[in-house]
Amino acid sequence: MSGQLLNDISLFAPETAITVTLLLAVLADLIFRRQPRVVAGLVLAGFLVTGVLLIAQAGTHASIFSGMIAVDSFAVFFKAIVVAAGILVVLFSMDSGELNSSGRSTGEYYALLCAAALGMMVMAGASNLLMMYIAIELSSLSSYLLSGYTREAPDASEASLKYLIYGAVSSGLMLYGISLLYGLTGGLGLGAVNRALPGVLARGDAASLTLLIATVLALAGFGYKISAVPFHFWTPDVYEGAPVTITAFLSVASKAGGFAMLIRFLKVTFIDTAAVALPAGTWATLQGVHWVDLVAILAVLSMTIGNLVAVWQNNLKRLLAYSSIAHAGYMLSAVVVLSNEGLSAIMVYFAVYLFMNLGAFYAVMLIADKTGSEDIDEYRGLGSRSPFLAVALAIFLVSLTGLPPTAGFVGKLYIFAALIKGGWTWLAIVAALNSVIALYYYVRVFRNMFLRSVEPSAPPVTLSWVQNIAVLVLLVPTLLLGLYFTPLVQLAQASVSLFGTP
Repeated sequence: MSGQLLNDISLFAPETAITVTLLLAVLADLIFRRQPRVVAGLVLAGFLVTGVLLIAQAGTHASIFSGMIAVDSFAVFFKAIVVAAGILVVLFSMDSGELNSSGRSTGEYYALLCAAALGMMVMAGASNLLMMYIAIELSSLSSYLLSGYTREAPDASEASLKYLIYGAVSSGLMLYGISLLYGLTGGLGLGAVNRALPGVLARGDAASLTLLIATVLALAGFGYKISAVPFHFWTPDVYEGAPVTITAFLSVASKAGGFAMLIRFLKVTFIDTAAVALPAGTWATLQGVHWVDLVAILAVLSMTIGNLVAVWQNNLKRLLAYSSIAHAGYMLSAVVVLSNEGLSAIMVYFAVYLFMNLGAFYAVMLIADKTGSEDIDEYRGLGSRSPFLAVALAIFLVSLTGLPPTAGFVGKLYIFAALIKGGWTWLAIVAALNSVIALYYYVRVFRNMFLRSVEPSAPPVTLSWVQNIAVLVLLVPTLLLGLYFTPLVQLAQASVSLFGTP
């Protein structure tokens, strides 16, 4: 018993490292209260150590703490996305005028960032319904506070309150769905639920209807974390009111944790282990459970509503929020393929999304620090005021659109290929048409940067050499992965090869 516990704790090392970092950040804030960079450096070191421990777990396939958490390559991949986003956001935060200009202590900010990252990492490996709920609550409670951290901002408190209200409603719906699943199956572990479901479906229409209701309610919790329509209402207000650094973190890390948890829930819970004669790398879902069509509808709604509403936005953070909703739709569409190819396409998309989306938000942060505004009109003449930053932002936005030769093109290419190969051609066409809509509202930003004249009163936008290097660090992978992406694709395919066995 003690030997098993020690083994479980050793496999929980990355999460333990980020927990220790959180505690040290709180302690360091008390000691170095007037030196916030000390706390930031400590948290940065903690994220780096966590990343090293994650790399050491590559290829591991185990279940720890009595099946509560899975440690496999699939979970490690998404945890790495969360940690990479954490590292970059800490670096952004050290340079953020929005966070550091008022002289406030930022120690608790970094501690809360660690807590949110811990919750998202647990989300990626959670294989028990209650553990999933606890992980969501851990990341959400920290995110509520972080989104309203700049209290002097006029819309920060509103953003935090709306986030809290929507999060509470979604969590309540999810918890009720979990209770229904437990009542139907008598289990909370995903594998146990899967083994009990054939008997539940054999009871008749009443049990099947209850199962459908439970699944829809559970999806409310997952949909809230990934900002999928119709659980997206918090996203634009929170993204606009939160500090840019937190907006960037939520747009990537929170979405990564949510998608990892959603995929594990759907695949492990509803997989038909008795299905035979299936092509390699594909699986069948239990007959009588219609979650595939439901997810396809959510994907179409997320893509379409996200892109159409983004057309009308003038605040760039709000525009990127609706863009984030649309990207959730693109990735959701690959879930319905029911194949390892679809899952690996999502993982490739997340890896490139990390660089292009954080790059776009970092550029927005730098411009907002200089101009004091996030309005698109403030970008007039940016091509002459700051040529390098304007070109970099244009490349990030082109990548988010999905045009070659950027990494975003590779991400969408693999998703479209998986959809067509899986027989979901109509869904691939809808996604392609939505990419055209996305190009329209990104072109508005290009027009302001390169085709409109500079206002005489516009402040200069000059970057330090450190900021130029930071932009370059995000820009190079965005271009490089658009030209040389084979290792990333192979890594994603290897990460799903053993995933999903109940």
